[in-house]
Amino acid sequence: MNMDELKRQAAARALEQVRNGMRLGLGTGSTAKHFVELLGERVRAGLDVVGVPTSEVTRADALRCGIRLTTLDDIDRLDLVVDGADEIDPTLNTIKGGGGALLREKIVAAASERMIVIADDSKWVATLGRFPLPVEVIPFGLAATRHAMAKAFAEGGVSGQMVIRKGKDGHVFVTDGGHWIVDAHLERITDAPRLAGLLNVIPGVVEHGLFIGLASTVILAGSEGIRVVERH
Repeated sequence: MNMDELKRQAAARALEQVRNGMRLGLGTGSTAKHFVELLGERVRAGLDVVGVPTSEVTRADALRCGIRLTTLDDIDRLDLVVDGADEIDPTLNTIKGGGGALLREKIVAAASERMIVIADDSKWVATLGRFPLPVEVIPFGLAATRHAMAKAFAEGGVSGQMVIRKGKDGHVFVTDGGHWIVDAHLERITDAPRLAGLLNVIPGVVEHGLFIGLASTVILAGSEGIRVVERH
């Protein structure tokens, strides 16, 4: 079974948690796209839900699939968000933002009663950090922000190269919010909650890809089947 089929299996298992009348957060990325497509099939068969997309890409996918959409301006709480992740550790803290939607993803996750993370089992790691940590930043004063980030990394016991993300066209990648992303290659984050706190107080940092204490359930699909891990 290839990686795409594994992701679809995880998405299908998450869909089992969706009930009529739910307000859903719709994640971004290749695994979340499978969830949106499968949800669309259920909607066309009569399921009544409303979704809040976490990116313009997901918005377009959801509309194409016939899913009714709203915003967090119209409803302030969601029942469930289903999203992917770039890395997941045994405490269910995650790194997200490889697709560049981390700010909206975190806003939606924080507004949800439950967050289910769906992924193939290659995303399960003993310690976060092998995947570069995305940090969404304001372009103004970037050198000062990077200096402050380097100090935060040192205080958090990590270090590594910081790279401004480029798009496929070779130009600086710009998020849906109009910001830039610095990818920090830290290799091993021994205390993710502490590092998250240190980054949170830097003025030029809009948001970062450490999702601490947000995921309640992780659904991992692998060659030996589906594994469900719940937060204790």
